[in-house]
Amino acid sequence: MATPHNAAELGDIASTVLMPGDPLRAQYIAEKFLTDVRQVTGVRNMLGFTGLWKGNLVSVMGSGMGGPSCGLYAYELYDVYGVELIIRIGTCGGLQKFLQIGDLVLAVTASTDSNYAYQYKLPGTYSPCADFELLGKAAGIAHRYGFRYAGGGVFSSDMFSSYNALGARESWEPWARMGCVAQDMETYALYCTAAWLNKKALSILTHTDSCITGEGLSADCRLSALEPMFVTALETAFSE
Repeated sequence: MATPHNAAELGDIASTVLMPGDPLRAQYIAEKFLTDVRQVTGVRNMLGFTGLWKGNLVSVMGSGMGGPSCGLYAYELYDVYGVELIIRIGTCGGLQKFLQIGDLVLAVTASTDSNYAYQYKLPGTYSPCADFELLGKAAGIAHRYGFRYAGGGVFSSDMFSSYNALGARESWEPWARMGCVAQDMETYALYCTAAWLNKKALSILTHTDSCITGEGLSADCRLSALEPMFVTALETAFSE
């Protein structure tokens, strides 16, 4: 049952998947938060693991960077492996002054400069959104744990803002003006894919870098500082 991009067999992957961009972050989560863990795929070093969290079967797998990569892996997980829910756990650049480094961002909806939704042949502009029930759970869990968080629209770009030929500020300031809370690269593709296949998705992000001030997390704490996001995602996936 393996695909060209995933070595797992049917039954190897749980119906709930946490999806960071970085495959090494997937390994970190598997080793630190899960028990009875086994690696189920490693094609192109896109590591995927399945284990138990508080008795619940869960998988964690990297998506790579950018919408097309995330969309490809998400599509196969949903369509081939029978996954019902994917929670993206990624990093983002903040577009609003009220965000502090380390804040969680719950992506209510996603805008984009990508042509990703062209494949659906829609007679207009599509704005995909999170699963409402999951979004509410995530907000409640973050509040209960005392994690700072914000909810709102994110801007999923095909271009990393610092490397945009138009200039960094020119690439994100108009989206900030329209109220987008943060910028990532993958949420739009994930939400579109989930909608197309009638599956569930939620994107929980950690604000690691401010596009406004240039402040960001240091390299030596880029994993440990993301743990509130991991906890929120796991609790959201399995809370009643």
